[in-house]
Amino acid sequence: MLRRIINPILFLPLALSINSIYVLSSEKTDYIDAVLEEKSNKPFISHQEIEKIILNTAELKSLQKLITSARFNLSSKIAQRYPSLDLQANGLPKYVGGTKYSSDSTTLKTSQFTANPSLNIKWDVIAPLRGSEIKIAKANYKIARNNYEIKKKDLIQEARMRYHKYQKSYQDIQNKKFTVDLSTTSLDNALAKLDAGIGTKFEVLEAEAQLSRDKLSLNEKKIDHKINKISLKEILNIKGDFKINKEQYLTGFWNHRLNKNINEGLDKNLSLKNLILQKSVKKNQAKSFLSQNKPNIYISNTFASTFSKGDSLSANIDSEESGSNYTNTISLNFAWKIFDGGQNKNSYKSKIAEAESDKYAYKNLKNVLTTNISKAYLNLRLNEEKIISSLKEIESSKESVRLSRLRYDVGISTLKDVLIRQSELSNAKSKNINAVYNYNLHLDELERLTFLEISKNCEDYNNNKTKDRESICNISR
Repeated sequence: MLRRIINPILFLPLALSINSIYVLSSEKTDYIDAVLEEKSNKPFISHQEIEKIILNTAELKSLQKLITSARFNLSSKIAQRYPSLDLQANGLPKYVGGTKYSSDSTTLKTSQFTANPSLNIKWDVIAPLRGSEIKIAKANYKIARNNYEIKKKDLIQEARMRYHKYQKSYQDIQNKKFTVDLSTTSLDNALAKLDAGIGTKFEVLEAEAQLSRDKLSLNEKKIDHKINKISLKEILNIKGDFKINKEQYLTGFWNHRLNKNINEGLDKNLSLKNLILQKSVKKNQAKSFLSQNKPNIYISNTFASTFSKGDSLSANIDSEESGSNYTNTISLNFAWKIFDGGQNKNSYKSKIAEAESDKYAYKNLKNVLTTNISKAYLNLRLNEEKIISSLKEIESSKESVRLSRLRYDVGISTLKDVLIRQSELSNAKSKNINAVYNYNLHLDELERLTFLEISKNCEDYNNNKTKDRESICNISR
């Protein structure tokens, strides 16, 4: 009985010294890593800078060119409202030379320079097709701009998701390193107790197996981290290496009500607006077919002149003529396609049917968006609770690990109980990492779907002296 009490007491300083060495070693490693990070010249990428980087991607630049194309097309259609002015000049100059012999022995000779400029003005007074074409061009221009914004939002969300995933994988590595250190300490304790004659070989084998599993899991997380880094570099189009804030944190705080999320989200959603615009385009295309069977009236004004100098065939030999003449013609013109076999009428009906299909696509998308906004909002709130719960679980698990080790050291508990408590602590940390990761994902999703801005940026919030104690930004730290 005395031996059972004395041996754990003798062993306790050994265990404490091992833990102290680990803490000192860890602090030294962190310090070295910090120094190396300071000396590196790698570009730093923050969560807020992702949007700026995404704007330079080839995909968005391509959509910008489509916007430019649509804008010029709209300007072209609007320009059709105004009169057109054409200048034409034939023979500047034109030279004619020759001789004419007639039966009455009259000989005419020419050696003449001529010029024939003309100016034509045309104005479509009544052009039924023009109005539809302008409306179509306006709608297509808006669609092109909306497509750009939609794609930008999608790319930003995808980049932020990969950013969060990269951060999460780094935190997973730290958690696994922590678990490996715990398992290493447990193995050292088991070996020390075996050497002291109060442990068993089975406990040593059990500790070795747990350490092996933890090391394998750590290597898996390191590989995931490398893969996530490659994925982030791909979407940001980064050639070299870079730095980010590897510490996982909440990117913002959402303070909007669910009804506001849904109503404003549906009102501002550009995908819904595009469906409305596409319906308008098809209706105007349908009208354009009918317009082709309506009368067209336009005014034309042609001013023509002829200048000449030299001998003319109408004059005798050696006679020389020069002069000019002018004509000014104004006309009102009318064109009307009376019959086309029903071609335009059937094309009209076809486009109207397509426009009606967009109405049902709009309703379907509206329902999908309502569901997705609700899910994102509820999942955000759920992960808030998970963050708070996991933090409490971490504190409880830390205490459980400490107590289980003390019980194991004094011989009133087994190593298996210690390993179980270590596993619970690791799982609690993992829950917190996943909860923060999912919180950030759903926050970005809400911002993308609703076009509402986050109420508070947690990164800026943490720099403020005045803090709301009930804010999730404060609780999560």
